[in-house]
Formats: sequence, structure tokens, C-alpha cells
Amino acid sequence: MSNNNALHPQHKFKVHQTTLRPTVQVQLPDERVFEFERGTPLVDVFRLAYDSDNQPVAAVINSVLVESSRPLNWDTAVTPVFLKDSDGARIYARSLSFLLVIVVRELFPQVRVYIDYSVPYGGYVCHLKARDPFSNEELKQIKRRMKELVAADLPIRRKRVTLQEAQAAFRAQGDMDKEQLVSWLNEDHYHLYELNGMTDYFYGYMVASTCVLKTFGIEPCEGGFVLRFPRREDPTRLVPNVKFKALRKVFDEYGQWLKVIGVRDVGSLNQAIRSERINQIILISEALHEKRIAEIAAVLKRRHAEGARLVFVAGPSSSGKTTFSKRLSIQLLASGLQPYPLGMDEYFNPRTVMAERYGSNIDLDAPSAMDIPLLQEHLHRLGRGESVTLPHFNFLTGEREPGPTIQLAPDQILLVEGIHGLNPEILDGSPTDASVRIFVSALTQLNLDAHNRVSTTDTRLIRRIVRDAVFRGYPAEDTLRLWDNVRRGEKNYIFPYQEEADMMFNSALSYELSVLKPFVESHLRQIQDPIMRVEADRLLSLLRWFEPLETDNIPSNSILREFIGGSTLRDFAVAPLNGNSDGPSRSNAAKGEAPTP
Repeated sequence: MSNNNALHPQHKFKVHQTTLRPTVQVQLPDERVFEFERGTPLVDVFRLAYDSDNQPVAAVINSVLVESSRPLNWDTAVTPVFLKDSDGARIYARSLSFLLVIVVRELFPQVRVYIDYSVPYGGYVCHLKARDPFSNEELKQIKRRMKELVAADLPIRRKRVTLQEAQAAFRAQGDMDKEQLVSWLNEDHYHLYELNGMTDYFYGYMVASTCVLKTFGIEPCEGGFVLRFPRREDPTRLVPNVKFKALRKVFDEYGQWLKVIGVRDVGSLNQAIRSERINQIILISEALHEKRIAEIAAVLKRRHAEGARLVFVAGPSSSGKTTFSKRLSIQLLASGLQPYPLGMDEYFNPRTVMAERYGSNIDLDAPSAMDIPLLQEHLHRLGRGESVTLPHFNFLTGEREPGPTIQLAPDQILLVEGIHGLNPEILDGSPTDASVRIFVSALTQLNLDAHNRVSTTDTRLIRRIVRDAVFRGYPAEDTLRLWDNVRRGEKNYIFPYQEEADMMFNSALSYELSVLKPFVESHLRQIQDPIMRVEADRLLSLLRWFEPLETDNIPSNSILREFIGGSTLRDFAVAPLNGNSDGPSRSNAAKGEAPTP
């Protein structure tokens, strides 16, 4: 037998046989190393390594998100996940929802909570099935009991069960939607969570113990109550309430739409797809969209008669603003009004100007990136019926060029699209009755089941990944890498003003994730970046619950076509009438839509 060390005398270290040591080591990002007995849960390390007010709720090991209750048996590097991280915020909200469900089941065994939609200040609107809302005293009782369980530092345990065991548990609790949902996957095992002797299923990971869930609130609201939790920007406190009356109305309306089409959760959607009832659901869903757009056009017609000449369309990324604006334009044309499209992006300051003002810290989502005085001047003059030469921003050169010269005729209305359309700064100095503001977003209310929401943000993110891949050639990895910046801009410049809208349009479609699933899965699986891999795995885990759906029966003018392709509206542009302009404004769609910064 050859001696490898003799063959390689430059090796300073000799290989020798040894026994498996009884301890393992963990290295944290700050290079601290902790050693402990093999099989110790990660949470014990975190409790020693971090202050009690800043405890990690999960970790990333080898590009995989793991729960803090995970026992460790091998030396490894660990990246903690805190409440300020997006995954940490989701785990906190999910665990708090689990605590709520367990406490309600304990105090009111016959009552079933339905966790509905999110509120802008951090929380979930919850309703009760087949029962009047909780009284204030009952809500105080629930909150008191939740605080007792938090103080008791009870473990939240994850246990593996068979399909039959999971179905039996759901059946015993009256959770027929969960029983139906797990049957679609037909996997060999599932994971349930146990707290205080009671079990339930929640999509995604939990905290290891109730002691982490210190910050929460329960407040009554119309028809139910709100489970409050902190925002990731400040995980130690609840932010002040803000009004969400208009937003709540849209969510409630969409909930009624789902009842009309008979799809309230993913289990019923999957059943519709397999039974071919989905074609009827698609037609009704699209008809409801068209009905709402026609209603908005009718309001604009009336407001135009009262003197309103400006319509602002705003909304977050991938909300479907472009298709909405075009479908709205068609409805306006049918009512005798001539819309003229104007993109706010045309009013970007030249890049040389922005570089001079802000150096390398240019935020193209901020209002300061735009020439607001010029935009205001043009809007005022157009509203007065004057002639204006619009700018055209060249995204290739970063310079502003002269655009078309227009003058609104009496039967024309200016349709202004951009993320700052609800910002009061844009309308400064304009009469309040001279304009109408419309907010567009994909406010889905489709749940996996009674306790597991499908995030509206995830819906938009999946839309955007597909659109970036189909129309822009961007890999999913790049889209995910930019998403935090996009979300930051939305939180700073769009969502604070959403309640100022005169009207809202919900672009969500109950069946869209089933359609998007085949488009996005292959792109998500190609991601190699370790950080982006965690997010890709999370989205893939969500999509596995959805039965895929072919695109054949989706109408060619559907908002969904904006993302998957095949839209007859892609090249649609309103032709000028009465010779009142030298050509239609060159919108971003016509230019091939500039990449989002």
C-alpha cells in the first residue's frame, strides 16, 4: 500500500483515523463559534448568542432556510434570520396566527377563525364563520390568554404525519378545506405544528417558542377583528393605525366575487380545474373585471362633464396598470370620450442632472427623480386647454427630448400613468375637482385555507418574474435581487397615499397563480445565488399547492396577458382625433418599457 504522505512531502498535516466527537460547532456571521452537544436545537445557541429582544427566529444553512428548533448534528456555518428580515417577519406573523387559532379553539371550541387579508399598518383582518363577531370583552379574553401562553415560553413543535393522519386531524377539527387541500398533493407525509396540546397545519416555518411573540395586538373592526403584529422596519413595536376604509372595501368586494364564482381557497380552485368548471370561472372573473372598468369609465364620463380633465392611474409594480389603462381607454372611447395617454416617466430629470444632485445615490422611484415643476406646469396648461409640447425621456441616452405637441379638445381627457399619481405633491396647486385618482393593485383574497393567506405581494412578484423573463429577457435571479428595492419604493412613495384614491381597481384573478405556475417554476429552479435560492424555494413551495392551468381559454385582453404574452392590447394606442396633436405620446410600452431601476 502506498504512503500518500510520502508521495506528497509538502503536506504538513497527516490524515489519521479518529472517533466521532460528541460535540459540534456553529460559526455565526460575526465569526463567533459556539460548541455544544450533538443534537442541540439551534434556538439554544441563539438564546446564548443574542439579546432576548433581538432573537433570531430562523436560520439559513447551506442556502436552505431552517427553523430555529432544528437540532444540529454537524459542524456548520449559520446565518441567523431576524424579525427585520422578510422571512423573519413572515415567520413571526404566521406563528402569531397559529397562537391565535389555538387560543380561540381553546376558549371557543365551536368557533372557527378565518384569517383574511392584510392591513397596511401590520396585521390581518380576521372573520368568524357562522357566528357574529367577537365582542370587545371576548377579544380582551383572547388577548389575555395569548399573553399567558407567550409568558409561559411554550415550545411550538413540528411533527411528521402521514396523509391519513393529517386528514383525520383536520376532519376532527372541522377543517374540511385543509383536508381537501392536502389530498391534492398526495405526498407521503406532511408536517403539523403542535402547541399546548393542540395541532394544526400552517404553510411555512414557525418560531421555536411562544416567548418570541411578545409584540401583538387585537382590535375590533367592522365585521371582525384585526390581529396586529409589528412591521419588519421596527419589529419591537406596533405602528400607529392608518385608515384603510377604501382598501377594505376592495377586499370585501373581491371576497364577494370569489363567492360568486365558488372559489374561496386553493382546494376549491384545484377542484374546478380538474372538473373543467374553470372555463366558467375564467369567463366570470374576466366579466367582473370588465364590469368594474366600465363602472370607472362611467364615473370619469360624469366627472368630465363637471370639468375634470386629468385622470391619474397609480399602483405598485406588476399591478397591471398598463393593461388596465388601455382597457379603460377603450371604455372611454365607447362612451364618447377621447383619452390621451401620458406616462410620468417622460418627466424624469436627465441623468446628468440627477448625478449632479445626488451622486451615485440616485433613487429613480423617488419623486425627486422627476421634474415635478415641469409636470405641474404642463398639467395646469393642458387643463386650461392650452397647447403643450410634451417631453420624451430617452432611456438609452438618459436625456430628455422634445415629444409631441398636444392640446386637449373638449371631448378629450388626459390619462396620466405613473407610480406617483396619488402623491399630493404632484397635484399641488390644482383644483381638487379637476382630476380623478385611480389606484390599481392585485389584492388577492384567495387563501390556501382558512388560516393560510396567499400574499398579494407574492402574487405581484410572481407576475413580475414571468414578465421580466418573457418580455425583457431578465433571469429570475435579477428580478428577485431587485425586489427589495422595488418594495422599499412602494412603501415610501405609493402605499402611504393609496387611501387618497377616488377609485380603486383590483387586478387580481382567482386562477392566475395556476396559470403562472408553469411559466415561473423553471426560472426559479435555475437560480444559483445562495441568498436568492432561499426565496426561490419559498415561492416554489407555495406554488406546489396549485394545479397548473393552460392558457388556451384566457381572453386576449386579460390583464394576465400583460405578463404571459398574447395580449391584443400590447400594441394598442389611442389615435389622435380632430388633429389636436402631432401624434400619440410615446409611452414606455411603445419604447419596449424601460427596465426598473
